[in-house]
Amino acid sequence: MKEIDIEKWNRKEHFEFFSKMVSPYFGVTTEVNCTKAFQKAKDNSISFFAYYMHQSIKAVNEIPEFKLRIIDDKVFELDTIHVGTTIGRKDGTFAFTFVNYSDNFESFNTNLQEEIDAVQNSSGLRLNGEDRKINLVRYSTLPWVSFSAILHPTNLNSKESVPKITFGKLSERNHEKFLPISIEAHHGLMDGFHIAQYLEKFQHFLNS
Repeated sequence: MKEIDIEKWNRKEHFEFFSKMVSPYFGVTTEVNCTKAFQKAKDNSISFFAYYMHQSIKAVNEIPEFKLRIIDDKVFELDTIHVGTTIGRKDGTFAFTFVNYSDNFESFNTNLQEEIDAVQNSSGLRLNGEDRKINLVRYSTLPWVSFSAILHPTNLNSKESVPKITFGKLSERNHEKFLPISIEAHHGLMDGFHIAQYLEKFQHFLNS
């Protein structure tokens, strides 16, 4: 983890301007083409959810702005960002999980499946301190709806700096598959340009 020298930072004015707002967050909702990724998951008998989640967090870790966090009014770039995601149960409830990032899909998937099993054998939100962690992206999945917009709950804390990424229901057009995605972030730490960089990386990894 390294501290950003705000006085020498090219985002100094951006950070100070947006941080004064009650709600300094902005978001983008779009979709990615997951035709090749879906087929690869199917051909290799692996979870499509696990596969695209891994490609997403891999893209996140390649964009420095997605690794910036506000700690005690200072800005730090963290070394590694992990996955904090909701997992649903058969009874209609959900719980939170924390999945350590690994560049290796098999290692990441093993950790994810262990967390999924733990959720299915528990009740409640299963917070385990995840609500206080900052070295993650807060992921959600809405597998029942192919949305074009989404609204997240927030406590309007201008120092909350963890990005949120939400995926929706797969849709198909002209024999290609598309996954809706919503990204929200602190505007003092990043702009639409950086979200576009993430989306470009994510799409590249899905097509690989």
